[in-house]
Amino acid sequence: MIIHQQAAAEKFAVHGVEFHSYARTLTGSHQLGAWQAEFPPQTAGVPHHMSVEEVFRVLSGRLRIEIGNEVADVASGDVVVVPARSRFRVSNESDDVASAWIVTPLGMEFRLEGSETTVRPPWAQ
Repeated sequence: MIIHQQAAAEKFAVHGVEFHSYARTLTGSHQLGAWQAEFPPQTAGVPHHMSVEEVFRVLSGRLRIEIGNEVADVASGDVVVVPARSRFRVSNESDDVASAWIVTPLGMEFRLEGSETTVRPPWAQ
């Protein structure tokens, strides 16, 4: 049995968002990466393209999700499935912190819109 305490989660910060890594290769996972993302108030998302499907569950607050040309405001309890290779953006336009639990297959990569550089975030490897 593998158990990870919240206090021991490794933290990463990218584009103003803090990622708390729970499940990845270094923590004993073999197929899935799972992390919690904290979006500070008034955080403008950065458009990017995911290499794999991502499942995104809002834990608290409200977030604006953009997938391709579609835009939706989601709240605590809502789940969004992000298709592989889609243009994806998450913003927190509220005055409160919002958080989400995110799961992808390990090895996930993304490419920032307008860039040819592929990013391999450590929390998903």
